[in-house]
Amino acid sequence: MRIRPALPAEAAALSELALRSKGYWGYGEAFLAACREELTLDGAELAARRAVVAEQDGRLLGLATLEGTPPVGELGMLFVAPEAIGRGVGRALYRHVAAAARELGCTRLELDADPNAEPFYRAMGAEVVGASPSASIPGRTLPRMAATLLA
Repeated sequence: MRIRPALPAEAAALSELALRSKGYWGYGEAFLAACREELTLDGAELAARRAVVAEQDGRLLGLATLEGTPPVGELGMLFVAPEAIGRGVGRALYRHVAAAARELGCTRLELDADPNAEPFYRAMGAEVVGASPSASIPGRTLPRMAATLLA
């Protein structure tokens, strides 16, 4: 598996990967439809969002974005294809984004976690620091998490 910058031509495939990944947690069609806009990537914005993909043998296994500006980086997205969950893809993407954030001068990485992914982010060293409103589902809140990035 290798991690590399996302290509603009991959935006549609990555958007679908994000939706399939979200659907892994058993959310219904109405919920996923409400999330579609938020999870849709535009090829022109991938570089600005520092989007990376994990791939193996030409297959896209996951994606992540590093947003924000030092000293605080933002893990905007981290999604793994359902068939690759549990194979270390998410861990590799998270570590890649954390290392890139450190290189940019960030000392903290923040994110809004899907409640089902909170245990994963805790295992990566993040802790809950608050709650954020969902950008897709009115009235829903997400765990706001943060990790200190050590040099």
